[in-house]
Amino acid sequence: MGDTGGRSSVPRQEPATMPRLSLYALVVCLLAVAAAVVSFVRGSVFIGVVWVLLAGLSSNMTWYYVRRGRAASRDGSVTG
Repeated sequence: MGDTGGRSSVPRQEPATMPRLSLYALVVCLLAVAAAVVSFVRGSVFIGVVWVLLAGLSSNMTWYYVRRGRAASRDGSVTG
């Protein structure tokens, strides 16, 4: 009638190495740095500064989501 095997009804969850939002923020940061370099090379200083500010913001977002993911996996929080 019933299965008495060693299988658990709860699926095993592996901790993610890096949350998806942090990867997206990292990609945005790298692209913003590349755009800033191109802007400075072309002589558009004002636009270059805007790209540098965006790179700084996305860099901070990357670190926030990485730390948040590590804390969630350490505490065992499922919702993260």
